Amino acid sequence: MSDHGRMRVPTLAPAYVGGVQLIAYASRRLLGERARHDLLRSCSTNADNLSQGRYGTLATSAVLVEAPMELPYALLLLAVLGYAEYARGAWWAAGVFLLGHVGATLLVYGGLRAGRPSPATRAALDVGTSYGFHAVLGALTSALPHGRLRGGARIALLALAARPLLRPGRTFTDAGHCAALGLGLGVAMAVDYRSVRNR
Repeated sequence: MSDHGRMRVPTLAPAYVGGVQLIAYASRRLLGERARHDLLRSCSTNADNLSQGRYGTLATSAVLVEAPMELPYALLLLAVLGYAEYARGAWWAAGVFLLGHVGATLLVYGGLRAGRPSPATRAALDVGTSYGFHAVLGALTSALPHGRLRGGARIALLALAARPLLRPGRTFTDAGHCAALGLGLGVAMAVDYRSVRNR
């Protein structure tokens, strides 16, 4: 059977989601609250760490969460990443995830540097899977049928991501989610363009 006809069974997505949950439960069980907080802070992509050249946090922050993911979100993350791996391949899914995670983080960091964030914001815990999730979700709109459904889904996702930015208590993370979704939608539109050219 050719590669095109072979069914892809997602393996990277379950390993990633399971690994994040395992690390979260293990760190909560094995580390004291203070030690766990220090670990999360040292692995965060906050403005303090990045301004000091700790770019390794761009990797470590993607495998740590402040608390074990709630089951509905963990299942949704697994479904989105798993479908991306099934539909487009593991490298594509991982690449889009990393684009969203790293790209949105650096865009937010650039915005914070341009402004005057408070010391609490500069040192905030900034770990998790959500930037990568938003990017992959946006990129997967290219798998929807052409026409109103695809366009409507993109508008709806943008509206949902932008809504928190309009509230008084918005955070830099809200901006990061919007940026990550925008990066994912950019990937989707590039896929659209390529498919039109290949017709």
